[in-house]
Amino acid sequence: MADSDLDDNQVDIDSGLVRRLLFNQFPEWANLPLAPVLSAGTDNALYRLGDDLCVRLPKIGRAQGQVEKEMRWLPILAPHLPLEIPVPLAVGLPDMGYPSKWGIYEWLDGHNATLDRLNDQQEVVEDMAEFIHALWRIDASEGPLAGPHNFGRGVPLAQRDDMTRAAIFSLRGMLDTHAITIAWKDALNAPVWDDDPVWLHGDLQSGNLLAQEGQLTAVIDFGGLGVGDPACDLMIAWNLFTPPMRWAFREAIDVDDATWARGRGWALSFGLVALPYYHTKNPTLAGISRYAIEQVLGDFERDRR
Repeated sequence: MADSDLDDNQVDIDSGLVRRLLFNQFPEWANLPLAPVLSAGTDNALYRLGDDLCVRLPKIGRAQGQVEKEMRWLPILAPHLPLEIPVPLAVGLPDMGYPSKWGIYEWLDGHNATLDRLNDQQEVVEDMAEFIHALWRIDASEGPLAGPHNFGRGVPLAQRDDMTRAAIFSLRGMLDTHAITIAWKDALNAPVWDDDPVWLHGDLQSGNLLAQEGQLTAVIDFGGLGVGDPACDLMIAWNLFTPPMRWAFREAIDVDDATWARGRGWALSFGLVALPYYHTKNPTLAGISRYAIEQVLGDFERDRR
């Protein structure tokens, strides 16, 4: 779920276009069954190709470049991670009027990891903490610094101040913007990250997690991949977890108070910026945004008592 340039024009993509691209560039796969994959995601169109493959095509300008980044880095990250991540196989080129590079990946089975599809909430907390810690430990010295290529995920939180305050203004009458402003200022006042940048997924939420048979199995959609402030990847504590899960996650993830406070700020900012755009266009993403805002405000009020 990207939160910059939300009004990007979408490229028209359908099964016919995908089939023509395959015939032109990957004829060995072109006759396999092809079916669109329903998703609440906004950046890419997904098609299942045969039983074992997935075609992923950027459908908005901000997603261009993600395929090449994933092809470059995911094979390096995968051996160090305890959950499955996408396995890129091939890069397609702009063709047939389609303007972007696109990718073919191995198909990963599973459903979006909403809480109702997960059997053991403590196990989910521990699995996510283990995954994030493993990602943070990978050498990030040559990784791409947070910036436009990953929608700024992992930049200093202050760089989101203007867009966040604009979102707060736009939500007057819909939410308690006075309480939100106080919570946002508190996050901005947290000490900044002054250590080496670490690897970040950049968009950890239920739509980018897969579950099978009640267990978390995979993390997908690495368009927000980059290196920066680790607080960004704590957003899941507020956009998915319940309060008891969040307290357990904080213990498992074991970050300092400043990083936790910035993580809460990331969850709040992300939800605020996305909600005005998605509340009439994408109920799933709007629901995730509302939930994150509510959870942040609830935590903030408890901390102030």
